[in-house]
Amino acid sequence: MGNIVKYRDVEILRQEHIVLRNISFDINDGEFLYLIGKVGSGKSSLLKSIYCEIPVSIGSAQVFDYDLTKIKRKAIPMLRREIGIVFQDFQLLTDRNVYENLRFVLDATGWKKRTEIDERIEEVLKQVGMLNKSYKMPHELSGGEQQRIVIARALLNKPRLILADEPTGNLDPETSEQIVYHLHQISANGTAVIMSTHNLSLVNQFPGRVLMCDNKKLIIT
Repeated sequence: MGNIVKYRDVEILRQEHIVLRNISFDINDGEFLYLIGKVGSGKSSLLKSIYCEIPVSIGSAQVFDYDLTKIKRKAIPMLRREIGIVFQDFQLLTDRNVYENLRFVLDATGWKKRTEIDERIEEVLKQVGMLNKSYKMPHELSGGEQQRIVIARALLNKPRLILADEPTGNLDPETSEQIVYHLHQISANGTAVIMSTHNLSLVNQFPGRVLMCDNKKLIIT
């Protein structure tokens, strides 16, 4: 398995305030990793640093073959194409149906052939059990169904890494279990997953490696 994320002594700042310091961790292809900690402990900031929403200026940070301390602005879209992001609040486009939401991403990332676009959309919807919902508008879907569409969207460009930021935060317990199950299946198929959560029952039910953000530190539990 290849090493796809490698942080050494990284410091993460938000508006010049230290959020996390002396962070060191690795993640390999196909690994499932939980990021736990209280609200405001730095989980989201750490995830945002991985896809360059927050810059890394102190320490050593490598994602795939990119050095995050030296990455040029024009290289960031190429890095992000290898990362799928699952948000807590879905961020689906409300004025178009599921198929159009997914096609929008493929159009934006350079896909041209209609047959290939249709095939890829069908593949990812099938992967999350939503193949029969492609014509639905977001408001016609339950929270759990919307989140499965978000996971399908994250899978479109066959990323090596999925970042899921509190993906079950707005969902009931049974639906949360289904979402984490899907993420574990994705990991089992070779895509690394980092999932932030404060729901420890999910961590116990679906085991994975655990990192904890606490007191501006990253603790390997």
